[in-house]
Amino acid sequence: MTAEPVEHRSHWPVPPEGGYTVDDLFTLPDLPPHTELIDGSLVFVSPQRRFHYLVIDLLVNGLRSSLGPEFSVEREMTVVLDKRNGPEPDVSVVRADAVTGLDQTSFHAKDVLLAVEVVSPDSEARDRMYKPHKYATAGIPNYWRVEQNGTTGRPVIHVYELDLATMSYVHMGQQSGQIKVDKPSTIAIDLGTAERL
Repeated sequence: MTAEPVEHRSHWPVPPEGGYTVDDLFTLPDLPPHTELIDGSLVFVSPQRRFHYLVIDLLVNGLRSSLGPEFSVEREMTVVLDKRNGPEPDVSVVRADAVTGLDQTSFHAKDVLLAVEVVSPDSEARDRMYKPHKYATAGIPNYWRVEQNGTTGRPVIHVYELDLATMSYVHMGQQSGQIKVDKPSTIAIDLGTAERL
């Protein structure tokens, strides 16, 4: 008895010579939700843990209540860094005048004031090394990396600010319990509600 050949239902796109561009990211059909473009390669996101989306909710709500009308808090929106890079921060703070309407699918790096990544097991290297480097090189002035404390399970936020002389981030410290910073504006978010995570 011979085995029947497996019929594949998905046909994966073959990358063009030189890799994909952000134009491809927005026009390729049937890409999974939250697909990112890093150095011309498509990056597919694994299913997220409960910690991930609860922390995103906590930060989005906290940022919206902390910031004035000149800012817009965005969740999982593509940021166009250059022709070959379109990552999707978990949370971003953008200039309100960069918002064009409900059909908008991306923002440009020049309009992003803060990018936030909540680290997942499959995104550790991207969120700790690759994305911060890309965000800094593109001139995004603030970056937060959120990790889960291995003992308490609560979020720990690593705060970074851009050094314009080197176009790289400087670690300004880590915060838990609450996040309190003055850039891109005065922000105070009680992370105590994360005890329910």
